[in-house]
Amino acid sequence: MIPISVSSFQNVMLTSNFLVPLVVTAVSMPYFIRKLSENNILAKDVYKRDFPMVADRGGTAILLIAMLSLSMNSLFFKFTSTNYVAMIVIALFGLFGVLDDMINIGRMSKFLIMYYCSYPLIQYATHTAVILPNVGHIELGVLYLQFIVPTYVLVASNLVNMHSGYNGLASGLSVIVLISLIIKSALISDIENIISVVAITGATLGFYFYDRYPSQIFWGNVGSLTVGAAIGTIIVIQGFIISGFIMLIPHTVNFLMYVYWKIKKYPHVKFGKVREDGTLEVPNALTLKWVLPYYYRLTERQATYAMFLLTSVFCVIGIMLPGRL
Repeated sequence: MIPISVSSFQNVMLTSNFLVPLVVTAVSMPYFIRKLSENNILAKDVYKRDFPMVADRGGTAILLIAMLSLSMNSLFFKFTSTNYVAMIVIALFGLFGVLDDMINIGRMSKFLIMYYCSYPLIQYATHTAVILPNVGHIELGVLYLQFIVPTYVLVASNLVNMHSGYNGLASGLSVIVLISLIIKSALISDIENIISVVAITGATLGFYFYDRYPSQIFWGNVGSLTVGAAIGTIIVIQGFIISGFIMLIPHTVNFLMYVYWKIKKYPHVKFGKVREDGTLEVPNALTLKWVLPYYYRLTERQATYAMFLLTSVFCVIGIMLPGRL
């Protein structure tokens, strides 16, 4: 019998929890699309000439399949309790996304409830120090646990929710960030507590194949909040506060542009239009995805790939930072 090292065993566990949800999501998504369409759970694709109706709230499948994968793999692998708590937090955000898709409970109520959804992570965030270049470790202790942990998860989920609009934009960006965080975890040989996030990543990649241009399904608030919470969760569990922030700089810039828009009280416009030649016509350059189409004639697909490239650059920078920096 060939002995299996601990590292090899972890690699098998990591691979299984990525591939199983990826394959299951990719195979089952046509079923979800059909069922959502039959039940008239649809949304208008505004960046198409004929405004087709597309199946919506497909993010529910990401959450369900990731949870199913974690359960199935628990028959063969023993996971740390942190993974189950992380999945509970991600599921809480996902369930809130289901509610948010159904009714409008108000912005302040939304933030307050979501803030406390991440509290179960507090006792499992073992890295409470922030590492700064030329400064070293700054131990934050209770401040990190009571403020940074729930705030980071809340902010990450909402940044993902806001940086969207084009076919496959939000899900594609999320896959890039999640895979980057997983790679960084592997580089420091610390993957045992991120298996639940790996399952979410696999399911999200499987979903992206149907969400990319031209979309056959949208993920709704349930998808953006689920996957956004997964991003925030892996960052706080692994202590990637600085590198995680760098990877999310484009998302943060998009949010700050939104704040500037609100402060200046410019007219509210949610979507642009499509010209006769298929390029985007956007009303201003006050949201990140509109900057390039405002100055150059780009198609929806080209504008989306430009956002992918921009985020990839910051993700590479985040990966290259040493250790947990």
